Amino acid sequence: MKPVLPPALRRLIELFDQLPGIGPKSAARLALYLLQTPPQFRQKFAAAISQLDQGVVTCSICFNLDDQDPCHICRDESRDRSTICVVEQVLDVIALERTDRYRGLYHVLGGAINPLAQIGPDQLHIAPLLQRVKDHLEVKEIILATNPTMEGEATALYLREQLAKIRPDLRITRIGHGLPMGADIDYADPETLSRALAGRQTLE
Repeated sequence: MKPVLPPALRRLIELFDQLPGIGPKSAARLALYLLQTPPQFRQKFAAAISQLDQGVVTCSICFNLDDQDPCHICRDESRDRSTICVVEQVLDVIALERTDRYRGLYHVLGGAINPLAQIGPDQLHIAPLLQRVKDHLEVKEIILATNPTMEGEATALYLREQLAKIRPDLRITRIGHGLPMGADIDYADPETLSRALAGRQTLE
């Protein structure tokens, strides 16, 4: 039986289907939507994707994404350099910055410890964080803002133990319970995140 869709459209649907959170039906809808847009929009869309390799770099200090290395947050001399907020993903940095309440630095782990997915400490940006804390004694507080999930909690516990070993003087806090268990930081509204930051607790 001859395929219903042209090969070019099928390839686009297959690529959309590989994106997280996009199923086959959503992939088909997105591809068909693009097909109905003006050619100029599709050209801009394709150009934006092709420029990702040249226009986006990973910060060598905090692992945030920017167009320069170090990123604009690490370069900003007005930021409070005594505090580092540790998050799982870049989206969490974006969410916390939207609150306009936090003025410290960040460290992006690139995920959370998850043995079932074969993600251990070595697969995350944990070693650079520990080295960063060792090298910069002006850092006085680490805020563990991993997601309130089983994996996020396990990651926070591991980090607390490792940080306490290298810097017993360090204040280690956990983001407050303005976030419900099982929620992702990047989905939270700014007010909830502000309460979570304000309600952080020292980890014993």
